[in-house]
Amino acid sequence: MSGVGRAVVVDRPGAHRLVTVDTPEPGPGEVRVRVAAAGVCMSDRELYDGRRAPGYVRYPITPGHEWSGTVEAVGEGVGPELIGRRTVAEGFRACGRCARCREGETSLCTAGYEETGFTRPGAFADHVLVPARLLHLLADDADLRAAALLEPAAVVAAAVRSGRPEPGERIAVVGAGTLGLLAVQLLAASSPGELTVIDPRAERGRVARGSGATGALGPEEAGQLHGAYDLVVETAGAATTAASSCLLARRGGRVVLTGMFAAGAAGIDPVHLSVHQLTVRSVFGAPSAAWSYAVRAFTGGLLDPGPLVTHELPLERFEEAMTLVGGGDPGTGKVLLRP
Repeated sequence: MSGVGRAVVVDRPGAHRLVTVDTPEPGPGEVRVRVAAAGVCMSDRELYDGRRAPGYVRYPITPGHEWSGTVEAVGEGVGPELIGRRTVAEGFRACGRCARCREGETSLCTAGYEETGFTRPGAFADHVLVPARLLHLLADDADLRAAALLEPAAVVAAAVRSGRPEPGERIAVVGAGTLGLLAVQLLAASSPGELTVIDPRAERGRVARGSGATGALGPEEAGQLHGAYDLVVETAGAATTAASSCLLARRGGRVVLTGMFAAGAAGIDPVHLSVHQLTVRSVFGAPSAAWSYAVRAFTGGLLDPGPLVTHELPLERFEEAMTLVGGGDPGTGKVLLRP
């Protein structure tokens, strides 16, 4: 199938173009997906501003790692029955052969970092090419607008699986952005005794209650609750939240760090860590099992990302989307680009 499409290209930090391109043809083992919606997150803003760590971006690049769409064409070796299927796909281009991949830890692939939207062309475009082996197929009636958030949901699923929540536990979620609100939904399904969200923005706290939280606190209030929680899931990535999350956990408690921290963030006190015998895990991306978990939760109705979307913009308004993301307005939730 020949034709043309559009794509946002970031040539270098702060410089982008909306270009017309030939419709890409899938190679062996690949599929071409018609993009329905693509989410914009802080990682995309960092890419655009030039703040993403070297080695984790390759300019010029078409961003877009959170997306959903419909398979439009398949390459050699891929079954034609995929055409017309609604889908999402893993972003990490794991090799599938190294020891970590063979153990199922595909987000720890040792073959080198490759990710759709950062080192490979992403979904801020009419079409995206991905390996068919990375697809996670959706129901025929799946809401593709909501499904665009399954990438951050998979990251949260990795955190929840790592945290091992149990019924009746006291759980805190630090941060009420997209990751935090998705974490609330998944954690609520584990029947916690208490599920508290900690965020300085009162409006985000109210949204968290609507997503399943039993309470919402500001950081100062939470400072009075050191040692109160069985499980703390950190999603904010702010300068102090790794250290403060560990203080919230009870002796022998568990902490999962999900936010992306910048250099200079406050360190975790090793004495506190040792004396309180905490288990601390971190999450970067999501392995295949976490993607499957998120898609199952979405299909089964336990996860509903749709209400988190507050803005939907065409590709032509990419720069406006960049301004919205990270702009600090508590009324801005997930921003989507809709080709």
